[in-house]
Amino acid sequence: MFDINIMATLLKVIESQEDKNAFCIAKKFYTYGQFAQCISKVRNELQTRAIESKNIGLIENDDLETYASIFALWLEGLAYVPISSDAPIDRNEDVIKQSNISVIIDSSESTKFSSYDLIESSKLTNLKLNLKTTIISEEDLVYILFTSGTTGRPKGVPISRSNLSAFVKSYEDLALNITNEDRCLQMFNLTFDLSVVSYLIPLLKGACVFTIPKNEIKYSYVYELLDEDDISVTMMVPSIIQYLRPYFDEMNFPKMKYSLFCGEALSLKLMEEWSECIPNASIINVYGPTEHTVFCTQYKYDSEKALNYNGSLSIGKQIGNSNLIIIDENGKLVPSGEKGELCLIGDQLMEGYWNNEKKSKEVFLNIEIDGVFHKAYRTGDLCFKDAQGFFFYSGRLDFQTKIQGFRVELSEIECHAKDYLDKINVVALAIENKLGNNEIGLVIESEETDTEDLFNYLKSKMPQYMIPTRLRFEPIFPLNINGKIDRKVLTALFLKNKENE
Repeated sequence: MFDINIMATLLKVIESQEDKNAFCIAKKFYTYGQFAQCISKVRNELQTRAIESKNIGLIENDDLETYASIFALWLEGLAYVPISSDAPIDRNEDVIKQSNISVIIDSSESTKFSSYDLIESSKLTNLKLNLKTTIISEEDLVYILFTSGTTGRPKGVPISRSNLSAFVKSYEDLALNITNEDRCLQMFNLTFDLSVVSYLIPLLKGACVFTIPKNEIKYSYVYELLDEDDISVTMMVPSIIQYLRPYFDEMNFPKMKYSLFCGEALSLKLMEEWSECIPNASIINVYGPTEHTVFCTQYKYDSEKALNYNGSLSIGKQIGNSNLIIIDENGKLVPSGEKGELCLIGDQLMEGYWNNEKKSKEVFLNIEIDGVFHKAYRTGDLCFKDAQGFFFYSGRLDFQTKIQGFRVELSEIECHAKDYLDKINVVALAIENKLGNNEIGLVIESEETDTEDLFNYLKSKMPQYMIPTRLRFEPIFPLNINGKIDRKVLTALFLKNKENE
């Protein structure tokens, strides 16, 4: 079991194996001793500054200084707010303003943030070890991640030390045997919360973290690391594996121990094929929104009896003290087998969006369970639970649409299209036509080809109102910054031709 004090656990690891590798960044290894020195130099500099706000901007770069800055901030009881230098200036300025950031840490050779109180971490030279832990409140924040907002303005998700400690404790329920001999993949931008589990858990176990340089093609570099560096633990979004799918016949990674997936529905067929590439590994599907600290469920894939719905694997059962419930449109609990909105309860749950009381009120509700009221977070995910207590993801509530008065789940259309097209990826979208009515658009990730047989197959599986009336081919699906399929971009491709209807 992890020490509940995350920093105390990490410092024990550093003391016991300072000569072992902590990171491999751009093919260069860094030891835990070097990591400790880097943490110290950033912390030493922080202690010389008059810091007005506990929220510190951290420019996300793929280097040791950036990761060391996270832990230096935590030792000082401060929170990091990751800022992408590739994001639009207006968005970054909005994030900085919302977070009340006065100090920014940037390891870039040439910074874009010189107008702020700047710590250029790559230029610091004071290496005096400074790792002593201090007494810090469990309610202090560890990070604020800004996610897309429905109004177009990003909303901040503040995660406290107690939230993160609850997640680390919950992670133990996965019962993964990660040791200081493991090599672990960290493929995510720091603005995506899956980065947290990808760097934090390996470091707490004394393992080595392998990152991906910003200028590399992500899926290609992942393949290279798996092939050349004997990566044994991975956390990925399914879209990355979809890109690697054409090369499965050439892949064999017998040293892989654990292959975790999160962020999107996980295809059963895809995992049947992927499991052949990693013959000695456990495949685990996990689920959780940023608001509930990384993830809160697990489902271990079993090739003999894989639980799935519409071709997507179950998200499993809750871990830790998280409680998953499903409610109807009136906020009432639904019985097993009935679909509704998934809500989350437990110690991993944030208090509320950063300085956004209106949005917080929209997503939280008090639910009575066995005579006790609980604060619950509405995920917006359509799910159901079977009689054995396994949960299944059925799509986003906003992935539902009404066609001719009928409620349609776009994931069902995608399921049937994928069944026919086999290894080709597809996305179904709700497209508003010039009359203001919804139509179903289907995007196929391939060169243009004849689809008569596909549509005949769809007509044999679904009623006429569910058959797509719009069709596009895209050679490569666009991905958002988190590596997920960017449905907004695909929808825009349909809508830009709306005036020509």
